[in-house]
Amino acid sequence: MPYRIGGYNKMNTPFEASTINEMKLVNRFIRSATWEGMAADNGACTPELINLMTALAKGGLGLIISSHAYVTPEGQAGPWQLGVYNDALVPGLEAMAKAVHDNGSKIVMQLAHAGFFANAKLIGQTPLAPSNVEGFAKSPRTEMTVADIQNVVKAYGAAAKRAQNAGFDGVQIHAAHGYLLSQFLSPAFNRRNDSYGGDIRHRARAVVAVLRQIRQAVGRDYPVLVKMNCRDFIENGLVVEDSLEVGTMLESEGIDAIELSGGVLVGGKLSPSRVEIKSEEKEAYFQDDARAFKRKLRVPLILVGGNRSFQVAERLINEGTADYISMSRPLIREPDLINRWRAGDLSKAACVSDNMCFGPARKGEGIYCLTEEREKKP
Repeated sequence: MPYRIGGYNKMNTPFEASTINEMKLVNRFIRSATWEGMAADNGACTPELINLMTALAKGGLGLIISSHAYVTPEGQAGPWQLGVYNDALVPGLEAMAKAVHDNGSKIVMQLAHAGFFANAKLIGQTPLAPSNVEGFAKSPRTEMTVADIQNVVKAYGAAAKRAQNAGFDGVQIHAAHGYLLSQFLSPAFNRRNDSYGGDIRHRARAVVAVLRQIRQAVGRDYPVLVKMNCRDFIENGLVVEDSLEVGTMLESEGIDAIELSGGVLVGGKLSPSRVEIKSEEKEAYFQDDARAFKRKLRVPLILVGGNRSFQVAERLINEGTADYISMSRPLIREPDLINRWRAGDLSKAACVSDNMCFGPARKGEGIYCLTEEREKKP
């Protein structure tokens, strides 16, 4: 199956246009999804969230991947998280997509289910998980039945259709960072002895089923991406040999692009959002595994994880390590970072990678760069 993406040579830059499936992008910079903490209590889109997406679109990004929207009520990870679990949420999502399009960018919705790490207090029940393993939470989890798994798979398809109806340019399956589909892939979380557990081909069965269900709902010409871990970086977690096998399976099923990340929520210093990225050598901390993916797969690869410098981004694309560069935390502080780089100011992103930006969101104030606010004070 051909993938419509431009070839590479030494003259290529991250500002080249490209196409993923039917989605035309003006450059190769992507905003990676995060929890913004700006949705309504029921997951509805708010003016604050639309304003954030508008600022990102005005800032020159080729593509914005929004939030991590929960596909079922019991899949909610935290408060003020965007939802896409019923049709009543579609009008707000339409407004979000329109705002991004009106300002020259494209938008993909990330579809998520927290599984083991769902917020029990918010969802009003014991969280569902592939297995009830100990050591990751203070309370037990409910091991999913086959019927539970099938219901979640159907919910992903219905959520993707809602995103399509709302005008989003594509969807991304969240199978990284220790959320539900990542849990199925990881032997640290998946101890099942049925057809959804065991070797990697069985552990990947739920992810493949979600992709097939989404394809059935939205059609072949609608972009469907996936975010997945190269490794979990925890004991008995997913390893790169298995993640490469998953990538091969998803490529054969027609995935349109892979965003490569790593780590899990409980991973400590090797979590997805690492701190103290103070030199170019510490940037792009998944690049070695990205090279392994590029050697084996033809599907376009989006690389996230500590990208801070234009020079590093340009090198990664020129050498063929990645087809796209995605960032999240730098764009919290500088939503116009890409325009700054395009204008010729190629200095490093101002983000200091201290993760203080998540603090305000936990208090219900929405995500923003707390460090920048403190620096402004006399």
